[in-house]
Amino acid sequence: MNTEHTIDAKGKKLGRVASEAARLLMGKNLVAFARNKSPLVTVKITNAAKLSISEKHRENHKYAHFSGYQGGLKFETLDALAARRGYKEVVRHAVRGMMPANKLRPGRLKRLIVTE
Repeated sequence: MNTEHTIDAKGKKLGRVASEAARLLMGKNLVAFARNKSPLVTVKITNAAKLSISEKHRENHKYAHFSGYQGGLKFETLDALAARRGYKEVVRHAVRGMMPANKLRPGRLKRLIVTE
């Protein structure tokens, strides 16, 4: 039994949408919540390009990437990431950051569907 939730991101803040999606993917809204189990829940986020993100946040929020080599730490702004990979990747990164870093996280993120 796969439960499906839909979140409309139009006009909402990025953090609010991401925290709601993370909570649903972890199953915290279920009566049978268990930290060591991943429920069969699919979360669809629609209208990701219509999120309410301030201009200051677009220019100042930086995403870091490290290649592993000396001097290989690179930064990218939210605007640049959205232009390169779309708002889908921005939302996915925010939801990933709100989940516990354990073995269940990759499987939970596979059940996150983001559409622009």
